[in-house]
Amino acid sequence: MNWSVAHIPDQAGRIALVTGASGGVGRETARVLAARGAHVVLACRNAERGRAVASWIGGSTEVLELDLASLDSVRRAAGRVRDRHGRLDLLVNNAAVMLPPHRHTHDGFEVHLGVNHLGHFALTGLLLDLMTGVAGSRVVTVSSLAHRVGLGSFSTDRARSASGAAAAPVTAYGRSKLANLLFARQLQHRLAAAGAATVSIAAHPGLSPTGLWHGDFPAALRPVVTAGLRWLAQPADAAALPSLRAATDPQVPGGAYLGPARRFESRGAPVPASSSRVSRDRAAQVRLWDLSEELTGVRYAFPAAPATAGPPAQVCPVTGRTGRTP
Repeated sequence: MNWSVAHIPDQAGRIALVTGASGGVGRETARVLAARGAHVVLACRNAERGRAVASWIGGSTEVLELDLASLDSVRRAAGRVRDRHGRLDLLVNNAAVMLPPHRHTHDGFEVHLGVNHLGHFALTGLLLDLMTGVAGSRVVTVSSLAHRVGLGSFSTDRARSASGAAAAPVTAYGRSKLANLLFARQLQHRLAAAGAATVSIAAHPGLSPTGLWHGDFPAALRPVVTAGLRWLAQPADAAALPSLRAATDPQVPGGAYLGPARRFESRGAPVPASSSRVSRDRAAQVRLWDLSEELTGVRYAFPAAPATAGPPAQVCPVTGRTGRTP
């Protein structure tokens, strides 16, 4: 099936929160959800930009100021959502930074890991009890093709050191996107073990020339990036389709990972995506989870899914069945 926005069912009565909704893929995700009838919370670092997007989108929206580089801001934002809403149907963890000029978050974390993973880990944990009893609720976490270059283990020292990001910024970005995928999969294991109504799904947008690509690329990579985007990239409305399918297609099970179908998963209709072996390693997922709880101080209130021995398990994105990876 060549899935498109025409396949999205009516979203009336649903409440969706989209991070990074002031531009790029997040803005398109919010726009389509609102057009399908959802009430959309646009979580943005720049509230003024968020209000301009809300006005452009129309429909039922509100703007939530959220700076994922600050755990204080994450806690304030989660508190506001809790004050305004008794439940949450969709949480789309979309916002990201890539090769920014600054190297640390307000809490002293390496900026890629701090914003792209730890901020979303904390936000999800602080809001999850608004979702776990809601039928059809979903947490969608946006990863990237770059998760494959996320080399190196996760540790407290690496999470707080910017030296690695300065020396190898692409690797640091890739490591944060690997963290997104490890988190999404471990979240699904724990939700399933707890018997929650909520499912966790991951997606990646392929390549799209959004504001995310305005980072400080190493000079040697800039011609490659420019040429690659010209041939492989798709516009933001197409790049949002994997996230939108993950959020709205009832046939997509928990644990799935979606991405574009064509040109090395860089563009095209959303389909089940491939991922690195380490991203499917249950023990690695648990280690990152424990570290994330330690670093953020946010602890999730459901039982842990145990790590399994032997080769890592993989959830089939089509059937939802668990099998062994090759």
